[in-house]
Amino acid sequence: MTIQFYHYPKCTTCKKASKWLKDEGIEFTAHDITTDTPSQDELRKFYELSGLPLKKFFNTSGMKYRELGLKDKLAHMSEDEQLSLLASDGMLIKRPLTTDGKKVTLGFKEQEFTEAFK
Repeated sequence: MTIQFYHYPKCTTCKKASKWLKDEGIEFTAHDITTDTPSQDELRKFYELSGLPLKKFFNTSGMKYRELGLKDKLAHMSEDEQLSLLASDGMLIKRPLTTDGKKVTLGFKEQEFTEAFK
């Protein structure tokens, strides 16, 4: 399966991740996370595959996260509400979000990409 790579084109971390995938000869399909935001169902699948807490899917350093005051609100939201919120705006999602259908990574750490996709 081709890797699905959800990124924000202006994000320097996303650019580093994309370069790493290209340098390693790994085929991937790039999705602009602002125009091709994963659906709530896709995000649920990614969340379940990742084994990570749902809070890790949020871009906690983003302006949108701060504007919405999510730091204090997330703990009081259900899983469905959080997934719906993530699906409503790609800028809320930690990026890049990368998956091969079996594993999911959030952000870019070369070691994690090596373990997951090589």
